[in-house]
Amino acid sequence: MRRFVIRALAVAQKEVLHVMRDVRTLYLALGMPVVLLLLFGYGVSFDLDHVPLVVVDQDGSPTSRELVRRFVAGDEMVEVARLTDPALAEGYFQRGEASAALIVPAGFGRDVGEGRATTLEILVDGADNATATQVLAKADALIATIGAELVTGGVRPTLPIEARVLTYFNPAGRSALYLVPGLAAYVLAIVAVLLTALTIAREWERGSMFQLWTTPVSRIELIVGKLLPYLALGLVAVLLVLAAGAWVFDVPMRGDPVVIAVDSLLFLLGMLGQGLLVSVVTKNQMVATQVGTLSSMLPSLLLSGFVFPIENMPRPLQVFSNVVPARYFIDALRGVLLRGNGFAELWPDSVALAIFAAVVLTIATVRFKREIG
Repeated sequence: MRRFVIRALAVAQKEVLHVMRDVRTLYLALGMPVVLLLLFGYGVSFDLDHVPLVVVDQDGSPTSRELVRRFVAGDEMVEVARLTDPALAEGYFQRGEASAALIVPAGFGRDVGEGRATTLEILVDGADNATATQVLAKADALIATIGAELVTGGVRPTLPIEARVLTYFNPAGRSALYLVPGLAAYVLAIVAVLLTALTIAREWERGSMFQLWTTPVSRIELIVGKLLPYLALGLVAVLLVLAAGAWVFDVPMRGDPVVIAVDSLLFLLGMLGQGLLVSVVTKNQMVATQVGTLSSMLPSLLLSGFVFPIENMPRPLQVFSNVVPARYFIDALRGVLLRGNGFAELWPDSVALAIFAAVVLTIATVRFKREIG
């Protein structure tokens, strides 16, 4: 055992020197995760604010003007034009200058003042279904709130049944709190795979890997020594990503940080092992880059629950997603950061990550044969 540790640490020391001499590796390991998190965190958002709105006020009463003023008072809607004919709104939609139109019919103020039922019309550009759905939801909420205050003079009407909605864990509905844990897993998956895939493939190309075979180092010792420095870099990258998420996007830490530490270790071991397997199979930097990127980026983006709910996927894709480690890491991150979970709730994710890491490292070790050619 002592000999195993000494040889593995010797290989690890050699790899550390290689990393210190190659600034690109340090940037890939430490700089790229934070940069990508910030780019995606600011660029990818499901929050819809400042919706361009055209207004057609056919009533012109103080009540209708107050309705329009309240409608555009917040950040949700921004008035871009005041029209007299509702038919003109379609041109704004076609030119992309507006996403919605508010039409106040004639007699609106009189009906409100006399307590009679009245209607408002909302036109929405449905070319982007997701945006249209959010615009309708925001418009409906604004009209319900403003309408009740206009009718009752600022006091909500008393109804025999009242629904009170309480949103747990993300009451403001900020998409950053939902996206950042997924972004962290997505970015770390790509970086971890590329770290080992590129660096070890480079050694195959330069022939330095064959020099290691002339030493008494076994392939297990070689693999452990190769993985240790990149595992340490990956753990530092996890800390940087979580710190950036907390500092820039106000992502909380409500659960047990030990769960994140354990699952991060298991996730990185699995993804580093996947990169090692890619380098062993390809032995070429260009091919390793392509295979490593595709095998880590697409599953982590599309089949992990990061963007699309797994429950809404076709059954075959749901089954395939069970072998995507990012699925379990994202669930663990969201559980700890947002829901305040611990091992009692998240142990299935830890077990799944451990199984993936064990399987992929075993396969990589078996394929990592001590031979030339």
